[in-house]
Amino acid sequence: MKLSQINSCVIIPTFNNEKTLAKVVEGVLVYSSSDDVIVVNDGSTDSTAKILAGFGDRIISIGHPKNAGRGFALRKGLKEAINRGFENAITIDSDGQHFPEDIPLFIETAMENPGALLMGSRNMEQEDVPGKSSFGNKFSNFWFKFETGIDLPDTQTGFRMYPLEPLKKIKLFTTKFETEIEVIVKMAWRDVQIIPIPVKVIYDMEERVSHFRPFQDFARISVLNTYLVTLAMIYYLPRRIYRKGLLKIIKEEAFKSNESNFVKSASIGFGFFMGIVPIWGFQLMIGIPLAILFRMNKVLFIAAANISIPPMIPPILFVSYLIGGLFVENPIEFTSLNELSLMAIHYNFIQYCVGAIIFAIIMGTIGFIISLRLYSLFRKRKYNV
Repeated sequence: MKLSQINSCVIIPTFNNEKTLAKVVEGVLVYSSSDDVIVVNDGSTDSTAKILAGFGDRIISIGHPKNAGRGFALRKGLKEAINRGFENAITIDSDGQHFPEDIPLFIETAMENPGALLMGSRNMEQEDVPGKSSFGNKFSNFWFKFETGIDLPDTQTGFRMYPLEPLKKIKLFTTKFETEIEVIVKMAWRDVQIIPIPVKVIYDMEERVSHFRPFQDFARISVLNTYLVTLAMIYYLPRRIYRKGLLKIIKEEAFKSNESNFVKSASIGFGFFMGIVPIWGFQLMIGIPLAILFRMNKVLFIAAANISIPPMIPPILFVSYLIGGLFVENPIEFTSLNELSLMAIHYNFIQYCVGAIIFAIIMGTIGFIISLRLYSLFRKRKYNV
């Protein structure tokens, strides 16, 4: 199959990947017709320029003298593709982790789903995948779902096929690794269909050179997600809830078939626990990474953690003080919610903390047991999990 069948090009951003670049370009050229392989040299200081010169007019080589970032190179390649009149652009990393032989999968899927954004989905559980890559991908997947409502198995893959028409109307602001997150979120907000495609992946530590800087780039991604979450909360999330309905969204997660009854029940129980435990303002900041780490259902966790919404805070404080009074000396005794005050809370904070922790454990356990019982009664016949 050839790229011309879907009027597509391949974009290869590269920076100091001299060990793997030639092999990747040769693999891509198998599916090329003419003038549809664009390599963007992002200011490489190794032998990249010499390698690209060796391909002559078989490729379109563009770039800039200084390294400007993966996102900048990607945007430059996409702009070149648009200017040349392509309708689609496949991007592939130059570090050798992807297999150009998977390109026909993109071509076939694009022919069946014109206008869709195709995401090469790697198996992040295989043995040679670095732990930081696997965790980072799960973290990114969660925030992408929070921002868009779409569940994707691999949001950090560099092996993709972009429909170029929607990109003409999208403004991108980032220039580093976070650009690949920004672009798919904004395409999702424009209702572009997103389809994951299983692809092969290999991590050869002897040849592969990664330029991802864990602290700097993770910080950039976090800043971007803060910006995107803010936009989602103000406009896109309310729009999605209005279109679909909050209860329908939660119901879909509650009965999603790819998770066990235990995982779903644990997610609900953990949500109750984190909603009550005395770390007000930090429940989700701490709970969400833990939910990702332990592979819980994040939507069910957040829904359950909202047990601490403002109308429920006074009862939670009251019960926490009652329980805490059983375990501390000289406890303050309350007979009604009306007796709670900021002064009373301040002078009896230890009583509250002890009681809240115990109350959180009790409610988390109760939430888990009741949820597991209900799932075992109503879900086992309909779902094979």
